[in-house]
Amino acid sequence: MRGVKIPDRGPMRDLKIAAVCMDSVTGEIFKNLDRTESYVSKASEMGVDIICFPELSITGYILNNPINVYADLSSDKVIERVVGMAQENALIIIAGIIEISNGEKPYISQLVAGPNGLLGLYRKTHLSPQEKESYEAGEKIDVFKYRDITFGVQLCYEAHFPEISTVLALKGADIIFMPHASPRGTPEEKMQSWLRHLTSRAFDNGLYVVACNQVGDTREGFSFPGVAMVLNPAGGVIARYGGSQEKMLLVDLKQSEIREIREHRMRYFIPNRRPELYRNLISHINSPPLNGKSA
Repeated sequence: MRGVKIPDRGPMRDLKIAAVCMDSVTGEIFKNLDRTESYVSKASEMGVDIICFPELSITGYILNNPINVYADLSSDKVIERVVGMAQENALIIIAGIIEISNGEKPYISQLVAGPNGLLGLYRKTHLSPQEKESYEAGEKIDVFKYRDITFGVQLCYEAHFPEISTVLALKGADIIFMPHASPRGTPEEKMQSWLRHLTSRAFDNGLYVVACNQVGDTREGFSFPGVAMVLNPAGGVIARYGGSQEKMLLVDLKQSEIREIREHRMRYFIPNRRPELYRNLISHINSPPLNGKSA
């Protein structure tokens, strides 16, 4: 068996997207919701189709007792308000929340809402080592669809796992949104880090990548450099921002750019994969030992 079947459909239409670097105050949910609504309203006025906020943009980034974040407002009410924003402004909102579950630990989730209501929640599947102590990992990688738009979400630490991007591409994603809450370093240092690996996610899979980070300091001592970046299906940078202030980056995504890559016999790699050769990727056989030690 050679190659792989891609969903039989044309690429997305032209879109205007917004990627927001937001100062999300830890635990100040009402304040963060108001900031979110302000950006959504402004984006709607500018004809934006999809607006993406950073990881945990509404709750703030928390490692200590995140399950207690909803002292004054339930997660259901937060989701309800964001859905209302999407419906009122007729666009898609991708925003970060702590999702309370039936288990002992909550999820780091990105809620996706559109003009017709809630499209779903993406639960972070690959947690960083420190996040594993406070959060539960999600178990599903899937795309979101709205009319002729198909896209995926890949959260922060997950951007270092190319398999996630490939799964989303195989499921038909034209765009992968990569919201971050990535601390440490200057905006320029974070930009250089992203240019090392995010460009590959776009180039290897023939799709757009839209990334944005939180900005500012938190009460737990995290300092987030404000960075946003949009990459085209050839892995080139369309637009970027690096700074210490909030910023909404506006970018037009063109159908012609994605079509040019996917109709080129040498520049679109996904259809020529040979998954029968990759079995070790889903096997523990020959896997490197954990922490450099034998099991």
